[in-house]
Formats: sequence, structure tokens, C-alpha cells
Amino acid sequence: MADSFWLSEEATPRPSRRIEGRPDAVVVAGGVTGCACARVLAEAGLRVRVHDARAVAEGASGRNGGFALRGGATRYDVARDTYGVDQARGMWKWTERALDRIEELAGDALRRPGSFRLAADAEEREQIRAEYEAFREDAIDAEWFDDLPGVLAGRFEGGILHAGDGALQPARWVRRLAALAADAGAEIREHERVDDVSALDAEQVIIATDGYGHGLVPELADTIWPTRGQVIVSEPIDRMLYDKPHYARQGFDYWQQLPDGRVLLGGFRDVSILDELTDVEETTPRIQASLEQFLGELIGETPRISHRWAGIFGLTQDMLPLVGPVPGRDGLWVAAGYSGHGNVLGFASGELVADALLGESSPQLQLFDPARFV
Repeated sequence: MADSFWLSEEATPRPSRRIEGRPDAVVVAGGVTGCACARVLAEAGLRVRVHDARAVAEGASGRNGGFALRGGATRYDVARDTYGVDQARGMWKWTERALDRIEELAGDALRRPGSFRLAADAEEREQIRAEYEAFREDAIDAEWFDDLPGVLAGRFEGGILHAGDGALQPARWVRRLAALAADAGAEIREHERVDDVSALDAEQVIIATDGYGHGLVPELADTIWPTRGQVIVSEPIDRMLYDKPHYARQGFDYWQQLPDGRVLLGGFRDVSILDELTDVEETTPRIQASLEQFLGELIGETPRISHRWAGIFGLTQDMLPLVGPVPGRDGLWVAAGYSGHGNVLGFASGELVADALLGESSPQLQLFDPARFV
């Protein structure tokens, strides 16, 4: 099937709300960021309306690898050198708290088996060993493995176990989050595309499209680059090989085995990296062939593919999101640009921009300020 395995699960009905008159806030996009933002604003008593061009979770929120990782797209030791120890550690702890909140809300859409970051060669081993030492210096829980267990032995040259990380059924989770926002009073309008934010009649507008909707805010068009990620899923296999999410080659390869025995594999964007800087949501033969070949190596047999798809995420130059007011545009806010780490960062950023709109301050707002690129 040329569509997301996650989206093949039937959506649970949610409350239908209708706001009469002018809303206090309009959220553009009904993914994890938009639904997280709408929930916070609605619970604070604001009249909130969400618009999505498709249905809830049918963009990147339902077309990713299902990883729920703490931290961001930048290796932790590099983040310390780039943003400073306090900011890097603060961001890690911020995402850690966000993942704990997801666990409270997501129910059976989240498992927390941990994750393995693996070294594909000696150079990567040296890099992630430096990351591990940075974790140790900052008292962040992580475990180093020279000798990897099971089928990983001999294939990879060491790795970091993050025991607190998780795996999501992301579409189920975001649909559940949308229901929580609707329960709080938010109106969610599906299949209502927004092409011009100036036409939205609301005191505050929040753009939460990540890599989709490129050009909605011209001032930021050159700061968030739409980027395609491709994924395949096998038919169930009869043995459990991978009991947690795994990723290697700086995250260019990522995979996990689902509870029903299927193996999901994504990545290989570097096979044709310039072609993947696009907002065209379709698979390509070259990357799909690379994925199938590697999946066969991972499971030790020719894979039978049940689902394949592409999704679009937003990449930024410094690998940090843009969260906050759009410079020079009163009442316009953005939360986007997660560089492939949107399941946790997107949720946390949705709450962050909502809190900022409500007048609350956070150290993350300074780090993620969109004005840094304008």
C-alpha cells in the first residue's frame, strides 16, 4: 500500500464543536503541534479554531517513523558546544518532561522501551562516544555498549542506549490529542485548506505546519526547508529482532519492530539528498530500493512490503525549531522546523507557543526565536 501504515487504523470519533463568531485564536494545521497548541489555549478559556487541509494527523504526524526521542536533531555534544551547556541541557530536560506528558495523555499509543543510537563505522563510533561522555558530564541517563546484543553484534561498532525513549503509533496519538483539544472546547475543521493567513479573522494566528504550507509566511520561507522522508513497513515476521527503536548513520537510517512483528524502516535520504529537499509527498524508486535492500539485511530474508510512504518535515539551518512571534507581523505566531524530530519536539513546541501567547516565558523561547533568521 502506497500510504502510511499508521493511518490505516480507523480514527475514533471525537466531539464536534462549533464556535460562533470570531475566534480568539486560529491554528493552521491539525498535526501534533497544532493539536497540542489548541488544547492548551482551549483549556485556558480561549475560543480556538483549527484548520487542516486534510484530516487530523494526515500530514507528517501520521507519516513518520513513530520514534519518540528526547533531545533534538543535533548531537548532544555538538549542541553543548554550539548553544552552551545550560541551553543544551535545558533543552534535553525540556523534551524529557514533554515525553513524560505524552505518556500521561497518549494511553496505548505510546510504549517506552528505550532507543539505541548506533555507530555504523569507526568514525561514527568516535562521534557518539563523545556524545555519551557529554551525557555523563551533565548527569543525563545513558548507557554505552561496546558489545551490542543480539542481531546488532558485529554489524555496528558500539552504541548508546537511552532507556527512557519511546515508540508511538503517531496517528492514534495525534487523533487522541485532537479529541482532548475538542473536549476542552476547540473547533477542528478538517479538509479546509488555508492559503492566505491574512484572510483568517482572528486576534491571534498560529502556523503549525512544520514542512508543509511552505510560503504561508513569506518572511520565513527561506528558513524552513521542506524535506521528504521515506518509509517502508514489512509484513509481520515470526521472530522479535528489535525490541526498541534503533537509528544509525547520524539518523539517516532508523527502524523499529512493531508489536505485531512488522519491521518499519525509514531514511536513506542521503542516497539522493538534493532530490529530497522537496514538498512533493511521493516515494521514489531509488530510495525505496535502498530501503528494501537494507531491510533485507536487517531481518535476514527478502522482505515482503506491506506499506510504503513519504512524508514532509521542516529542516532548519541550525537544526532548531522556530517557535514564537513572527517578526513584524502582529498576532502571527509560528511553531515549526523540527528537522525530523517532530513527535516530541512538535508536541512540546505546540505547548510552548500556546504558553507564550498566553504570556508565559520560557528559556526555550529565546533559543527558538524566529527572529534569529530575520
